Amino acid sequence: MGESSKKLEGKVAIITGGASGIGEATARHFINHAARAVIIADVQDEKGQELAESIGLDQCVYMHCDVSNEDHIKTLIETTVKTYGQLDVMFCNAGILNRSQQTILDFDLSQYEKLFSVNVCGTAASVKHAARAMVEGKVKGSIICMASVAASMGYPQYTDYTMSKHAVLGLMRSASKQLGGYGIRVNSVSPGLVATPLACRMAGMEVEELERTIQSSYYLNGVLKVKHVADAVVFLASDESDFITGHDLVVDGGYKVINSSS
Repeated sequence: MGESSKKLEGKVAIITGGASGIGEATARHFINHAARAVIIADVQDEKGQELAESIGLDQCVYMHCDVSNEDHIKTLIETTVKTYGQLDVMFCNAGILNRSQQTILDFDLSQYEKLFSVNVCGTAASVKHAARAMVEGKVKGSIICMASVAASMGYPQYTDYTMSKHAVLGLMRSASKQLGGYGIRVNSVSPGLVATPLACRMAGMEVEELERTIQSSYYLNGVLKVKHVADAVVFLASDESDFITGHDLVVDGGYKVINSSS
């Protein structure tokens, strides 16, 4: 392994929502960049365990964690610190999307509350307990929140999802100010539409079909893939970004720049 591949050498990282999609790609990227240990946290037990085994249980472990339950997050982080002695990187990636379009005229508040319990409360609890562990351990760590281009734009549907990603940006910006004095960096990544398993299920399409459908959304040649997002997360997790905090790194092939009215 070359020096350029050791961006995360010796670091211990947690990835919530790590069993599939962007989380899975990031777990593999973290190990490829020499992370000492990656803890995959998810509710998809079979997928999570299979992923950990495919990477290697000496470097990667799976833990069941429902991020809407703060006690699960607290246990996840306490177990990680007890096992590995520290927590260097927290990637708050877990998120859901409601099956209904959630337009404002047909807005279902019960569905909204369920989505917010994961996308917003789960992210806030993850940031909270990761930050506490880093402060206590005197670790100048990196916390990365999964946002979206929806975080700074409006969409004709999925109102609650768009609201939740706006909230994640507010959380990231506030936390970065509060934790900077401890040397803890807090940033976010905002991808455009990626053909993840969740997106494919929502669209009722296979990966290749969805990628063909969304290709025109990008202003760079090619299609946005989970690898591109994982690369951005590795950068924010590594010491290469050690003076970057409070930043939302957009990975969307130019979609937001071209389409945003702000």
